Amino acid sequence: MTLDSELSLQATNRDSTLTIGVFDGVHRGHQHLISRTIDEAKRTGRQAGVVTFSNHPKDVLFPGSEVVWLMDLEERVKLIKETGADFVAPVTFDKDVSLMPAEQFLAKLVDKLKMKQLVVGPDFVLGHDRDGSLGTLPGIGERLGFDFESVESLAAGDVPVRSTVVRGLVADGFVDVAAHMLGRHFFVKGEVVIGERRGRTIGFPTANLSPPSNIAVPGFGIYATWAHTESGKYMAATSIGVRPTFEGEGRTIEAYLLDFDDDLYGQTIRLEFVDRLRGEKKFDGIESLVAQIGRDVEQTRELLGSQ
Repeated sequence: MTLDSELSLQATNRDSTLTIGVFDGVHRGHQHLISRTIDEAKRTGRQAGVVTFSNHPKDVLFPGSEVVWLMDLEERVKLIKETGADFVAPVTFDKDVSLMPAEQFLAKLVDKLKMKQLVVGPDFVLGHDRDGSLGTLPGIGERLGFDFESVESLAAGDVPVRSTVVRGLVADGFVDVAAHMLGRHFFVKGEVVIGERRGRTIGFPTANLSPPSNIAVPGFGIYATWAHTESGKYMAATSIGVRPTFEGEGRTIEAYLLDFDDDLYGQTIRLEFVDRLRGEKKFDGIESLVAQIGRDVEQTRELLGSQ
């Protein structure tokens, strides 16, 4: 079930309970909200649906802003469906949608998706000039014929589980803490491209990953990761940085797959980041670099092997 950029919805013949949001990362906070939506749908014998956005509203509301995503739309939809939602309806947030009053937008959901209940988080706002708030939505629901419920946010300790918090943790290299908020390891997906092939000359050939430029990447350092390839899942010691020992320029993502000897060029692989082993460092020479890589590999094998 999909929606196009004019919000022309594909109709359904069953009543639904819906939630709405960007859901970048589909983290534990999002899972908490979607789970509540599913529970309400089951209680009332309705479908559980998730309305999300194929692009970020900031693209339209704040032109020129650089939006960094935790994952692409395909992965978002896949993970939302895995929560148990009956359908996901992506909306392209364009100028027309940005100018819609909340009541007009929600009337579309009532008309096409037969929305009988809307479940949202405590900070939810919708519509032109943010006219759909927790204060106004109950009244809109009465006029349009749907129930409204607001769900409290989920927190990890004293920190609310939010996409902005997860992005900050990933950027700072705290992928283990980010995993706690996500409910799974943070991952980066991208095509394996030809690099400078220095790793091969020192006995550690690497797969050079090229993810989309708008996808979040962990901060510089060496990480223990799982590499998912067409042939299977492998332990990998992954370096993110500028290769200071070689006076490199520009960030690279280089994964050395353990116990692997095959050609990955052109494949799209996924790296799951389990833990940060150390920061990036400039070594005095190749020998000391190779010795440290050897230690990184053994630490990766030990850490991942114990899971």
